[in-house]
Amino acid sequence: MTRKVCVVVTARPSYSRIRTALAAIRDHKDLELQLVVAASALLDRYGNAVNVIEEEGFSIDRQVYMILEGENLVTSAKSTGLGLAELATVFDNLKPDAVVTIADRFETMATAVAAAYMNIPLVHIQGGEITGSIDEKVRHAITKLADLHLVSSERAAERVVRMGEEQDRVHVTGCPSIDLAREAIEAEPRSIGKLLDNYGGVGSDVDISNGYIVVLQHPVTTEYQAARDHITETLVAVREGQYPTLWLWPNVDAGSDGTSKGIRTFREAHALKHVHFYKNLKPLDFLSVLINSRGIVGNSSVAIRECSYLGVPAVNIGSRQQGRDRGRNVIDVGYDRAEIGAAIKQNWEKSERVSDPIYGNGNAGHAIADAIARAELKIEKRLTY
Repeated sequence: MTRKVCVVVTARPSYSRIRTALAAIRDHKDLELQLVVAASALLDRYGNAVNVIEEEGFSIDRQVYMILEGENLVTSAKSTGLGLAELATVFDNLKPDAVVTIADRFETMATAVAAAYMNIPLVHIQGGEITGSIDEKVRHAITKLADLHLVSSERAAERVVRMGEEQDRVHVTGCPSIDLAREAIEAEPRSIGKLLDNYGGVGSDVDISNGYIVVLQHPVTTEYQAARDHITETLVAVREGQYPTLWLWPNVDAGSDGTSKGIRTFREAHALKHVHFYKNLKPLDFLSVLINSRGIVGNSSVAIRECSYLGVPAVNIGSRQQGRDRGRNVIDVGYDRAEIGAAIKQNWEKSERVSDPIYGNGNAGHAIADAIARAELKIEKRLTY
């Protein structure tokens, strides 16, 4: 009997984290994919990821608008509540045999609670990792709500078992984003200039022929009031370094309004002729941009996960990725323009790249689909030690 598997994608990074698994579930002979796109993945200001999802050949079964304006702690909580109410209706209509939720964004809590209260087996991708911030609480809370755990690494699996989950319910599949990283390597060489022409963006035309850096910095939910100060330190470091720069817009998290305003205000006050800004790039295109860069700057998990596999130098700023397993590609710095600038310079001058396949070997999508197809789907849990 074919299992109906409902995957909920709530944000631009969540799609890149699950894309190859979506394809593997869709193509699996024993599975039927139900795809729900929700939250910031539907919003133009955060890159309209829904358009990319459709362009890449996926059929969307439901769309759930659930993000309230404000980008603060109150709107994050209310958006989660709204998502819980809406997703309960979606699950009641679609009647899936299992629901898949991804990682640790605040919206994923709505997916997890709705599925758990409706007696639908919950599959959690990327549990057992450590990062700090509100993501840490959300991730581990979802672990306790989930019935099947498909984790990215052996260390993550150990943590999930130590949290009291049954060992036979935990499978090390690797991270689907590493599948994309492998695809990006296989797709090289690509013309980055021609690729970027498809995206437009705003800002000056930047000459990237002699190298460039990529910046992607999100607010930290537990430090959201300082988001504007944090981004200003990075902006000053990038301005002073004068390296050609491709800058990606932040996620919809508490504090993203401060991050966005900080970027816009600084951009208006200073001539950033070496910086071009983009809302969103397709996952494979973004990874190609990273592969051909001199490094990434900011606090995105892509610097820790995909870039460790690719060997792309990374400057990781602040506490957002605190505790996450990382490779030799990462330099950790504080919210300090001098530290950031020095680390960018150090990475710019690197000639050697070292790959650390911490999060898998590039076959996670198929491993996830196979695990969901084979696993016993049950909802009963007992606290174990």
